[in-house]
Amino acid sequence: MSKAAKVSVQSWRAYVVIAMLVMMFLALVGRVLSLQVLDSGRGVEFLKRQGDMRMLRTAELPAYRGLITDRRGEPLAVSTPVISLWANPKVLKGSDRLPELAAALDLGPGELEDRLSRYSGRQFMYLRRHLIPDQARDVLALNIPGVRAEREYRRFYPAGEVAAQLVGMTNVDGEGVAGLELAYDEWLRGHAGKKRYIKDLHGDAVRDIGVVEPVRPGRNLQLSIDLRLQYLLHRELNRAVKVTGAEAGVIVTIDSQTGEVLASASYPDFNPNNRSTVTMSQTRNRALTDVFEPGSTMKPLTLVAALESGRYDTTTLIDTSPGRIRVGRKVLPDPRNYGEITLSRVVEKSSQVGITKIALDIGHEPVWDVFNRFGLGQATATGFPGESSGLLPQRPKWRPIEQVTLAFGYGLTATPLQIARAYAVFANGGLLPELSLLQREAVDVRSERVVDAQIAAKVRNVLHEVTGSQGTARKARVPGYEVGGKTGTVHKVGAGGYLDDQYVALFVGMAPIEDPRFVSVVVLDRPKGDNYGGGSAAAPVFARVAAETLRLLGVAPSLEAPEEMLAVAAGGGA
Repeated sequence: MSKAAKVSVQSWRAYVVIAMLVMMFLALVGRVLSLQVLDSGRGVEFLKRQGDMRMLRTAELPAYRGLITDRRGEPLAVSTPVISLWANPKVLKGSDRLPELAAALDLGPGELEDRLSRYSGRQFMYLRRHLIPDQARDVLALNIPGVRAEREYRRFYPAGEVAAQLVGMTNVDGEGVAGLELAYDEWLRGHAGKKRYIKDLHGDAVRDIGVVEPVRPGRNLQLSIDLRLQYLLHRELNRAVKVTGAEAGVIVTIDSQTGEVLASASYPDFNPNNRSTVTMSQTRNRALTDVFEPGSTMKPLTLVAALESGRYDTTTLIDTSPGRIRVGRKVLPDPRNYGEITLSRVVEKSSQVGITKIALDIGHEPVWDVFNRFGLGQATATGFPGESSGLLPQRPKWRPIEQVTLAFGYGLTATPLQIARAYAVFANGGLLPELSLLQREAVDVRSERVVDAQIAAKVRNVLHEVTGSQGTARKARVPGYEVGGKTGTVHKVGAGGYLDDQYVALFVGMAPIEDPRFVSVVVLDRPKGDNYGGGSAAAPVFARVAAETLRLLGVAPSLEAPEEMLAVAAGGGA
């Protein structure tokens, strides 16, 4: 090849290289324009989205859970700000500072490593939840890579175990899981907000973009209970359990006119601020969830059926001789032969013979109808989780013994709150109030007439006599006040039937009897010793509760207290 030809080929190759370089440069410029200037499918918007995916994050802003307060505004449940620590296991695993972090978190030497191993495939793991800010700052001050913090709220209950079974509790995520915290969870919890922020390559937030969705705090909830009365009931119930040796118990007090639940205490109890040893039996609100046979506390309702029949009045004489009566193969005795006594005295003495004769005379239908009208066997509709309706049996055919046992409170079951509501009819002039666990205005009070006002007044007078010197509830009397009520001593049921040596002691009372402001029910489950009856175990508890309740409600004494009643009140033995 000639020298001129060689130069020509080299020139051509140079032009080709230059052309290719120019084209590559133009392609690069075009790509840059496409990505950063032109709005194409994989242009500037695509790059923004990719950048946002790597650097822009959305964080949840926790919502403040609403307050729960008593009727006077005293806090029962509040939310306090806390810090939860978390980490990315992929970043933290293998760090030479794990022992230092574990010590700061109060974890065992290998516990933190075990937890990191369980979460090895994830990018998020809680280290500790709900630390107070000072504790969290001590851990964060170590500046250990991969450890992060987020703000949360923790529920705190100022009244502790005093109102625990009623107020309920939340779980670690702030969700209601028991009591009114569960019933009104949607109302209380509010809705979390959202904010956007930019993070750096280490995962740290470097700049807030702004709030995307504002936080909506939860709404407050005002209960009907009075915390002062709640403390009173809690104290007296624990005292009664200790004195009588009972295994469990409950006291509930309602406003007889408005139907508001003023206080409700159950034993055993628990501290919702420290749940390390809590059992399910401790969390039950026994006033609304536990049922039992109400026994002789139903005799005043049977008295209503007798009065409504037109064949009886409170002065009608009933012959209870010889102190026992046979119904089928069952012999029903009285403690002694009362002889011929008035219908009022039948209830006053809680005579099984007298009630049996009435029940056999009028039949079970009128008795069942009264029980049904007074709300037995029906839910009290308070909205409390797990509320029981009790049982009011309805049989196609009733044996004589079943008619009789129904009349004096066996064969049916009820909650303490249902019994309190039934007795509110006598206190409220024949009106059955609608119950409420929330404070209500006077205009919202609803009630239904279930019995004539005159009959309700007659029964109320009989209940007053029950607490008189000849009645079974002498220990329920309150110095300076006229009160009324009824005792009950019910055999517990076992595998083979009723147990001879295990009882439920009850007392239902109201005060002051001339214009009742409240009704209280006292239930002691399996009291020990000789004082196991409603008159000896439960009635004194009512006396102490009623005396303090009347004082807190500002009810002035109506009479001078006899010295012997003052002595009983001072002794206070159950």
